[in-house]
Amino acid sequence: MEILSNFSLKNYNTFGIEAKAKKFVNVHSVEELKAILQQNPTEKKFILGGGSNMLLTQDIDALVIHVDLKGKKILKEDDDFVWVQSQAGENWHEFVLWTIDQNFGGLENMSLIPGNVGTTPIQNIGAYGTEIKDTFVSCEATRIDNLETKTFTKDECRFGYRESIFKHEAKDQYVITSVVFKLTKRNHKINTSYGDITAELAKNNIATPTLKDVSNAVIAIRQSKLPDPKILGNSGSFFKNPILQKSDFEKIHQQFPEMKFYEISETEVKVPAGWLIEQAGFKGKRFGDAGIHKNQALVLVNYGNATGQEILNVSKDIQETIFKTFGIHIEAEVNVI
Repeated sequence: MEILSNFSLKNYNTFGIEAKAKKFVNVHSVEELKAILQQNPTEKKFILGGGSNMLLTQDIDALVIHVDLKGKKILKEDDDFVWVQSQAGENWHEFVLWTIDQNFGGLENMSLIPGNVGTTPIQNIGAYGTEIKDTFVSCEATRIDNLETKTFTKDECRFGYRESIFKHEAKDQYVITSVVFKLTKRNHKINTSYGDITAELAKNNIATPTLKDVSNAVIAIRQSKLPDPKILGNSGSFFKNPILQKSDFEKIHQQFPEMKFYEISETEVKVPAGWLIEQAGFKGKRFGDAGIHKNQALVLVNYGNATGQEILNVSKDIQETIFKTFGIHIEAEVNVI
């Protein structure tokens, strides 16, 4: 394991931001991870996965440990279900496609989400009516300070909307090294409840979709709306959809009756952040090399040489405008470093 100094992270973050790591190392196994942690006990550490959910606004004055653990295997199975373990460094989309090729169901609606498997529980990623928590069994993690291995169960992860224990009490304390999912082998629960998926399937004259059909529909939808990070730097959805108390929402809705919303419980309503941003006039706008994507207002983009600070400034401008216009605060989904 070679520790590199003053290392460029431009190719290690999907925004394509130029930032330097004071020190950088790739680890390919739990043993290598523990060795690096043990050999550098006093060094400040920064754990890097796929680089898909972060905005670098500065150089990182730390030892950046890139988690590059590879491998996937079936732990056990019965007639109906299979328990699959993936190492943290596996590319998420490639892992999803692999499960579909095996006819394992449960992850197909989350096709083409950028990033690696190991970071998916941190954010409880989700798309088109499904979230990680729906199929998650457990994850194994190494504690940074004492190298102990801990298995986090689904309950212990305390999943919420783009939330988990790893964003709160366990933040910066553990490195997730593998994740276990429980997937269906038959009687798949095909979820086409979102209108976009229904329309895409209808366009292709598919009445009884397979796992692959749903995955292909999601890929087509995402490709039509979301830029490829390899071509145009971005981190997917930059903002969370705000969740409001019904009583608060009703007051706002009276003022803006055209506002889109989804009831998520008897007391809570979710408002699409993309709709708010579009109504505020930001969709497709450009501020130097930082901007908002023309097809999806939730996505902030780097047109080439934007700094992280410039993209952050655009996001703050959006937040302030949304609050002034609608009285709604939208939170960043992306981690700002």
